[in-house]
Amino acid sequence: MKPIVILGIFVADTSFRAERMPRMGETILGQSFALGPGGKGSNQAVAAAMAGGETHFITRLGRDDFARIARTTWEQAGVRPEVTEDDESYTGAAFIFLEAATGDNAIIVSPGAAARIAAGDLEARAELIRGASVFVTQLEQPIPAARRGLEIARAAGVPTILNPAPAAALDDAMLALCDYLTPNESEAEGLTGLKVTSLTEAEAAADALLDRGVGAVVITLGANGALYRDRSRSVHVPAVGAGPVVETTGAGDAFNGGFAVALAEGRDVVEAVRFGCATAGISVTRPGAARSMPTRAEIDALLARG
Repeated sequence: MKPIVILGIFVADTSFRAERMPRMGETILGQSFALGPGGKGSNQAVAAAMAGGETHFITRLGRDDFARIARTTWEQAGVRPEVTEDDESYTGAAFIFLEAATGDNAIIVSPGAAARIAAGDLEARAELIRGASVFVTQLEQPIPAARRGLEIARAAGVPTILNPAPAAALDDAMLALCDYLTPNESEAEGLTGLKVTSLTEAEAAADALLDRGVGAVVITLGANGALYRDRSRSVHVPAVGAGPVVETTGAGDAFNGGFAVALAEGRDVVEAVRFGCATAGISVTRPGAARSMPTRAEIDALLARG
């Protein structure tokens, strides 16, 4: 199997669990704190590597303690780093608030060195991208870098996945570079202006994105699974439950990493969506983002249960 190449950012996640978010000017007591690896691209790379894919991750880091967390995380998961070390910045960090009763989250990301990822970083690794089975990116690093990566992959006939998170305005030319676009409900709404609160509304949003040039759309629907829709097929794939939900942080990243692995293995796209749902289904039963990603054996065992 050819490698999976992922562009994105690493940040150190600082996670605070509390009953509620404090109001401006207010201090409240939290229930727990954790420091660990995060960043959507890094999380997706960890998910893909642990799900069985040879995974290369393109990013930038500072030279600091948080960078050491990144490298240790990737080594343990089997991710192959393609890193530019940036002496003029710092390794990124994220504040994550976790609502104790639900596990829902609110996040602030400061990308640091990763905010300086540029088209040149992709051009320097163009041969790696051209030899990939799948190229994956998101929108936490600058959009011109994501666009260049998609362009290099598309020119070489490498399937492309864009997870449009965090939500941002994208032009039709960039959307046309995407074989697969994987927004959640809010990101789909941000791109189309259409509310996504039901399967019918998800189908309408997917059609709007197809009309703008996307090859296929996978809208992740949380507890309702995911909708796959292209110009000839529309399939609702139910969620694959693995137990009580502990925390939803990283669920979308787990989905994208698993989805990329299944595509790289040549699986039918609907089967790949189900594989991604199973990866996410396991991840939400555990705390954390990167540290919640399941092994391939765990994913296969869950899918075998039917």
